[in-house]
Amino acid sequence: MTKRILSLFFILLTFSCGELQQIVNQLPQETAGIGNLEIASGLQEALQLGIDKQVTKLTQKDGFFKNELVKIVLPEELQKVDKTLRNIGLGQLADEGLKVLNRAAEDAVSEATPIFVDAVKGISFTDAKSILLGADNAATQYLTQATENSLYNKFHPVISSSFKKVGADKIWKNLITKYNSIPLTADVNPDITEYVTQEALSGVYTMIAIEEKDIRTKVSSRTTDLLKKVFILQD
Repeated sequence: MTKRILSLFFILLTFSCGELQQIVNQLPQETAGIGNLEIASGLQEALQLGIDKQVTKLTQKDGFFKNELVKIVLPEELQKVDKTLRNIGLGQLADEGLKVLNRAAEDAVSEATPIFVDAVKGISFTDAKSILLGADNAATQYLTQATENSLYNKFHPVISSSFKKVGADKIWKNLITKYNSIPLTADVNPDITEYVTQEALSGVYTMIAIEEKDIRTKVSSRTTDLLKKVFILQD
């Protein structure tokens, strides 16, 4: 055994450093690790795909209104308004009020899609591997924590503009005025723009998470070499 070891040692000594490197390069690389930077790029690509495939669905007519996962319903303080108006025969106005909230969200997401794209591009995954090996929506959760406040500040004025664009401001002013004129009811003056901003932003993150889960659980959804290389690590 000692003679064999010595023989191997002397053989190795006869190779130059360049020749040894060539031998190393020819060895199987299946166990080669993937760096944090490459994993982070894969996670960003998955989130970007979530915007391309899922968030764009929200921008279509009824993208919010007919999607039960993200449909914007009335907040608790306005449910009494809805019920009271229906009780006095103003159900059509109540229906329109609910619909225009969702229309405003659909329009706003369409206008604000570049904001979400920039947020994904600008995100820095400090521990990409732990996120990759985390829950089915771990990257989306990280994106939410890292960008929610800044996105809200950029998204709120877009929602406000969309309210005016789809006529939601006038419809809700009329709706609230009618409710407040009903005897024995306490006046309400809700900040609908604030509420819809929060709900629409939540809807965007929800749809991104759907695509992330799809990429994690379905090999066929990994449509690029980077996605295949990165997400095989969590299989």
